[in-house]
Amino acid sequence: MKSNNNAINRDKAELAQSLASESILSNSREQKLEAFGKLLDVIDNLREKCPWDSVQTNESMRPNTIEEAMELAEALLGDDNNTIKKELGDVLLHVLLYARIGEEKGVYDIAEVCDALRQKLIYRHPHIYGNDKVSGVKELLEHWEVIKMKEKGGNKTVLSGVPSTLPSLIKAERVQEKAANVGFDWEKKEDVWDKVKEELAEVETEMKAGNEANIEKEFGDLFFALVNAARLYGVRPDNALEKTNLKFIARFNHVEKRAKEQGKRLNEMTLAEMDELWDEAKLLKLGE
Repeated sequence: MKSNNNAINRDKAELAQSLASESILSNSREQKLEAFGKLLDVIDNLREKCPWDSVQTNESMRPNTIEEAMELAEALLGDDNNTIKKELGDVLLHVLLYARIGEEKGVYDIAEVCDALRQKLIYRHPHIYGNDKVSGVKELLEHWEVIKMKEKGGNKTVLSGVPSTLPSLIKAERVQEKAANVGFDWEKKEDVWDKVKEELAEVETEMKAGNEANIEKEFGDLFFALVNAARLYGVRPDNALEKTNLKFIARFNHVEKRAKEQGKRLNEMTLAEMDELWDEAKLLKLGE
């Protein structure tokens, strides 16, 4: 009986610990609003008293915003929750500062930003807030592009919503997604491989002809076809390439480190010697 009571007490302690953990991770609506209000107070205070924050403009902050967005993107890829939380905070800081600048100009404040976003989300989700019915994600995305073109100040054409400043790889994926959402897509995803092979053959043809201008053009067509293939098979091209970048960097850093341990310089080593160190890195699964 005593051992049974011990087991019950242990279960109760584990349950209490679990509930305590959940309460830490699940703040109430009131706690979230309070935290947001306190943050707004800090932003207002910094804007009024800090020599740096008080002189920032939309233009001066823009490069830093891009940097913070890239740092968040890196954290998301690394799947480190503490880093993601930190970088989300840095991005939120920029959002709140831009909203405060807008308030100072008398054009908008954070409340209007939130209201505009809320209204847009409701308008774009008639299957939730209206009477529309959708059979699944494919039909939902088809409706999405039509809705965005109908809304006030919305996209005038299907592809006009793709920012011109997007990195080329992400831009290729986005224009393909948007075209697919209105039905301009392969009937069977397997058919895309014929296009990839066609573009690869055209690259090889132009390389043999030595036509540099056409080589660049055909490489672009090949990359575009590969992005299309990745999209059709549910792979985010930018994520896939960045993971390979990180893997290569980790393995090459290993090659360089091992070369130094051997008292050698990379530019003095043979390719065979470097390949041997590269194989070491692969066995160690560095970057994976």
